[in-house]
Amino acid sequence: MQQKMVSLIVLSLLMVGCKKPAEVPAPPRPALVVVAGEMTLNEGMVLIGEVKSRYESNLGFRIGGKIIERKVDIGQQVKKGQIIARLDAADTNLTAAAALADVRAAEANHALAQAEVERQRSLFNKKFISASALDLREAELKTSTARLQQVKAQAAVSSNQSRYTALVADRDGVVTQIRAEPGQVVNEGEAIAQIVDTQKIEVLVAVPESHMADLKLDDAVTVRLWANQDKNTADKDSPVTNTQKTYTGKVREIAPAANSATRAFDVRVSINDADEAIKFGMTAGVRFGKHDVSENIVVPSTALTELNGKTSVWVIDNVKNHVGVAHARKVISGQFTEDGVKITQGLRAGELVVIAGAHTLTDGQQVKPIQETQFKGFSHE
Repeated sequence: MQQKMVSLIVLSLLMVGCKKPAEVPAPPRPALVVVAGEMTLNEGMVLIGEVKSRYESNLGFRIGGKIIERKVDIGQQVKKGQIIARLDAADTNLTAAAALADVRAAEANHALAQAEVERQRSLFNKKFISASALDLREAELKTSTARLQQVKAQAAVSSNQSRYTALVADRDGVVTQIRAEPGQVVNEGEAIAQIVDTQKIEVLVAVPESHMADLKLDDAVTVRLWANQDKNTADKDSPVTNTQKTYTGKVREIAPAANSATRAFDVRVSINDADEAIKFGMTAGVRFGKHDVSENIVVPSTALTELNGKTSVWVIDNVKNHVGVAHARKVISGQFTEDGVKITQGLRAGELVVIAGAHTLTDGQQVKPIQETQFKGFSHE
């Protein structure tokens, strides 16, 4: 009997030793999600353009010469009439002085000719000279008058040449380019500096010819800058930290002919409410067309998957302590747009929808939702 009891104990110990340990549950897998909600669907084209000024002046000297001074730098604000650079004025000053001397000589000759005519007229009235002699003196007076006018005009040109040695700004603005330095000899009309008007800011876009039929002057547009992140208004506790400011504008100018290389039309869009965040040369997106608010839910197209032949999405619910449960849900999709795809039935605003890795999920699986934070252009309004 005792031997039988020992055998049972040994057999029990062996059975306990062979029992498999309990499996540790797998940790929740991460899933990239978005919050489903009503979005603004913008029906219209979005084109990329460059921020420019309406007025861009390439300034050059009206005469050639050697630059002896440059008084501005790139990025400097200038006022109309402010001196940008100077040329060596030695030669032009000598020319102006010579022209002034010619004027003085011509004035003396003209005064002498006028006095001589008056004397000849007195003698003619007394019958001391002939009419032909008087005519000769009057002709000499007319010649001296013409000569005086000529040298005065030449003196005015020489005086202008002296003033042209100073290059001045033709408008208020900012210096964006400097193409010459002191010591350099430049030709007449050669571009020395560029000044752009900071008050009239536009976006230059190339519109394909296939879209020109729907475009006309004064059409309202919206503009967004790729580099303009309005972080001041973002909620620091929110996973979505990047938003962009929208500017309003209108079509100001449409090129009458297409570019021969691109077959696109240059269109200039003026910005109505430009601020200091807009810098020349920035890349901007311009939306042409109407903005209609959809009553449907819009999600990225990557959220859609097909299960058992039905269009579905994966929804994360019962989120507690940053962990939720994945469930597949059949939906009815509508129009595909550049902002995403409309969901006409099956989703409610505020639900978490998986947008990446949905094909690896299983129903009831625990996941850790990570909210998408990257800005998608014109998706959210």
